[in-house]
Amino acid sequence: QVQVMEAGGGLVQAGESLTLSCTASRLLSGVPFDGYVWGWFRQAPGKEREAVTCISRHGDSTYYTDSVKGRFTISRDNAQDTLSLQMNGLKPEDTGMYYCGTGPSTWQSCLSSGFNHWGQGTQVTVSS
Repeated sequence: QVQVMEAGGGLVQAGESLTLSCTASRLLSGVPFDGYVWGWFRQAPGKEREAVTCISRHGDSTYYTDSVKGRFTISRDNAQDTLSLQMNGLKPEDTGMYYCGTGPSTWQSCLSSGFNHWGQGTQVTVSS
């Protein structure tokens, strides 16, 4: 069974930075870490889960939702089986539970329906 784990959330003030990380144990059916697209999604209270950013299998292509462009950077290290999200210039509207996920999605679509493995999430709270 795959196990995906996020870390790095916390409480920060507006304008500050956080770095989230995500690691994965062995994947189902022997699919390696670089076998799938990975992404970060977030969910605020009372709202649906939304895509934040996705990265292609080899890390050479990325998607960002408009609200985080220029502030967030996704990266992956396939040799270490890790995914990261550098978040700069955080805003109160970035507050939410952040989840990393993977699956047979395309990085361009970055749709949660295309992800079949998720972590438990890490809370990010940005105060004004």
